[in-house]
Amino acid sequence: MSSHPRLTAVATAVAALAVLAAGPAPGGDPTVSDPRVVAHFDFAAGQNAENIALEPDGSADITFAFAHQVARVTKDGDTTILATLPEVPDAQTPVGGAVALGIARAHDGTLYVTYVTGTKETGIWRVAPGGEPEQIGFFPADAFPNGLALDEKCGTLYTADTRLGTVWSLPVTGGTPTAWATGAALEPTEQIPFGANGLKVHDGAVWVSNTAHATLLRIPIGPEPDRAAGPIETRATGLTFIDDFTFTGHGDTVLAALHQDNKLELVRPDGTHKTVLTGADGLDGPTSVAVRAKTVYVNSAAFFNTEDPDPNLLLARISKNKL
Repeated sequence: MSSHPRLTAVATAVAALAVLAAGPAPGGDPTVSDPRVVAHFDFAAGQNAENIALEPDGSADITFAFAHQVARVTKDGDTTILATLPEVPDAQTPVGGAVALGIARAHDGTLYVTYVTGTKETGIWRVAPGGEPEQIGFFPADAFPNGLALDEKCGTLYTADTRLGTVWSLPVTGGTPTAWATGAALEPTEQIPFGANGLKVHDGAVWVSNTAHATLLRIPIGPEPDRAAGPIETRATGLTFIDDFTFTGHGDTVLAALHQDNKLELVRPDGTHKTVLTGADGLDGPTSVAVRAKTVYVNSAAFFNTEDPDPNLLLARISKNKL
């Protein structure tokens, strides 16, 4: 016996509401395609493209590690130097001289940069639009603040210390940082002296990569007023030489830069992962990645290329999950 048309319509509407209430149906992975290098940088001048923050117009603000500069690169590849951090003649760090590493952007255009020197200049520097760099975070001289994220709602900067195995927190007003999270999961190893590396604030937690352990970690942020660090959770393993990472916009799905393996890895919420870009696509020691709408940005620093280093900025297209 056939259904009454009105009953069929009601049933269809109820089913549709149920789907909406449940959220998106499970589907395939986001797809990364159409990779193209839009800008090449000067390796000899220290323009190793390290970290990245995005402007509203789609331009990328990039730290040049050994030139200790901040550059703005348009989607067409036009490059402008925004700021140069001060020379530190007596800089002594595990990688040689002074290096500019993580970068984060506030809504008003203020940029925050981590600078490692092995001296009192080590810490977080602020670059206001059109202004000169100013140190606002004063870290221990032996610290190695690397990946950086701004929780603008709470006025807090978080940075991963690659050498000391610490996540530091610092008010955007500046001062001395607080050791927000510590533990073996964040520390380096004797074999690989680079521990906590990339860092993002996402969905009520601080996420951190650990290069030495090849892991992706999640640290819940506790309730106000303390916002203390919760237990460190390991969310993915086997991410060899992971550097920085970002979220695709699809829940907890991550794109991670594997710098020595020369790969961009897609990491699923269940911790499984697959390679989506390689050196054949133009990567040369990728260090960081960002996503805006349908565009993926990947920095390559070419730190480990001894033959023909090509630090660059690569753009690609990212799809939505197939429903």
